[in-house]
Amino acid sequence: MRDIKTLGDLKKIGYQPKSIKDELRDNLILKIKNKETTFEGVHGYENTVIPDLERAILSRHNINLLGLRGQAKTRLARLMLNLLDEYIPVVEGSEINDDPLQPISRYATELIKEKGDDTPISWLHRSDRFAEKLATPDVTVADIIGDVDPIKAANLKLSYADDRVIHYGMIPRANRCIFVINELPDLQARIQVALFNILQEGDIQIRGFKLRLPLDMQFIFTANPEDYTNRGSIVTPLKDRIGSQILTHYPEDIKTARLITEQESNLVEGQKQSVYVPELAKDLLEQIVFEARDSDYIDAKSGVSARLSITAFENLLSTAERRALISGEDKTFLRLSDFIGVIPAITGKVELVYEGEQEGAAFVAMNLIGEAVKNLFVESFPKIEKLQRQNQETPYDQIVSWFFNQEDGVELLDDLRDKEYQTILASITPLDDLLGEYLPNLKTEDSFFVKEFVLWALVEYKLLSKQRFAESTQFKDPYGSFISGI
Repeated sequence: MRDIKTLGDLKKIGYQPKSIKDELRDNLILKIKNKETTFEGVHGYENTVIPDLERAILSRHNINLLGLRGQAKTRLARLMLNLLDEYIPVVEGSEINDDPLQPISRYATELIKEKGDDTPISWLHRSDRFAEKLATPDVTVADIIGDVDPIKAANLKLSYADDRVIHYGMIPRANRCIFVINELPDLQARIQVALFNILQEGDIQIRGFKLRLPLDMQFIFTANPEDYTNRGSIVTPLKDRIGSQILTHYPEDIKTARLITEQESNLVEGQKQSVYVPELAKDLLEQIVFEARDSDYIDAKSGVSARLSITAFENLLSTAERRALISGEDKTFLRLSDFIGVIPAITGKVELVYEGEQEGAAFVAMNLIGEAVKNLFVESFPKIEKLQRQNQETPYDQIVSWFFNQEDGVELLDDLRDKEYQTILASITPLDDLLGEYLPNLKTEDSFFVKEFVLWALVEYKLLSKQRFAESTQFKDPYGSFISGI
């Protein structure tokens, strides 16, 4: 089909114009009938957001994706490109992608009137049919709709009454395309008003020109609920003209969150080869993000983006990689103490409430790691009760007794070589008994991470104490050194 270069040849093959909303609808119907995945690479929305989105496309609606930051709103919009035809014909040289059989611009109309079936056409790939604008307070009507161009008027010696002096804005230039406006509430109210006619009647007005351009577009807006109160709002008549408003959300379980993190992490192949990551470490990383979304120190209205876990995972592997480079080892495995390296990823991604600001971002980050350890611990090991009967035995008594008899406790330096690190943890023999009883099928390469994980958990439950130094972490019995000193 792309061999066709003129309007006459296009007519011969029986080409029929189709609106972009019909394109999306027809191609979606085909994908659903063929049991194909419509939005590849989006996880956790299979039973919530995607069905709503498909219904909106079938209804040929303009769409508003409403959700907190880091909920794949823009990605969903970009993936809609896959529902477009691979190529569409346009009048060659047209600024607004005129359909050869349904031209709307003066340029295309006059060219077809002059050349008839010899009018040259070109083919536009679907990858070029996506336009995006971030709504900022400085956006003007001229930017998105268009304006009179005095330089064009002077060069062509035209009066301002001639519509050929118009310079089209982003929206007319995106005719027959998907047009995305991100963070819609940030757009000034008077600019939102300029969108009314485009959405409802499908035409535009520029500087008082009696210009009717029945633009063919699929609009997708994204908005954050927080924006409605903090920075702006979507004016009511504009909301009324948007066909479907679809609510997005964060992953609802750790398994889904891990899929997203592993898919989106920008890791160097060398990192993947040189750093072994236990399964528990991946779960712990996601649990930290879940804790952040429930934390009293963090503003829930602002949200905690999925980018937190992605950048934290990258930082985590880089921490282990750096440690291996310093100690001269080619390969290493992740340690729980490496999670200190994710603090910069956490502090840069969360908005603290007043109490969080008072405590400090680093404290909040460490608190999240501790809470994540505490809540994951009970999934594999018996729960530690706050109040226990006198002389009641627990599975952790032997570990606590071991530390009671070690006045100096155990100190894990950050730059220990793997063999030294393993030797220190192996010396805490009650840990082997605990893992043997409750995790009998644990892989050997995961065991040392789990051992340190148990120590961190016992600290969270106040059975051990932990002190962080500049280059090490020390675990001790919380009362043993005090009693022996007496």
